[in-house]
Amino acid sequence: MTVSTEAIGKTYPAVVYAVGREKIREYAAAVGETNPLYFDVDAARTAGYADVVAPPMFVVVYAGRAISPALFDPDVGIDFANMLHAGQEFAWGSVVVAGEEVTTVTEVKDISERGGLGFYEFETRSHNQRGDLVCTGIWRQIVRGAASS
Repeated sequence: MTVSTEAIGKTYPAVVYAVGREKIREYAAAVGETNPLYFDVDAARTAGYADVVAPPMFVVVYAGRAISPALFDPDVGIDFANMLHAGQEFAWGSVVVAGEEVTTVTEVKDISERGGLGFYEFETRSHNQRGDLVCTGIWRQIVRGAASS
């Protein structure tokens, strides 16, 4: 398999996610969070937030939906049978709280090939309904078995 770099720079339609109070609570409980800001509306409001606060890694919920079209795009050409998740990096901005709508756009930042491996890097940019940046994510995948050019 030869890795194609034609999709570098390609962006995908924005995905809007309505952040729900119960989704935040379910996520926080599932990952073992105990901070009352993630569960208790009164605690969150006392701390100055409008509603319960989403844990930082809740980004995988709202941005995960936006990255899927890029991962499955034939122009990107990922061979899923040989794909390995290589990592993620996030830079957070404004805090996400229940009741907000987060819009995420995905871009193919880089595709390269080294040593028979395909390297894929995607960037997500998520903004709340006020236009505030809430998170920028870098998502990396490696595909084994890429042929050298």
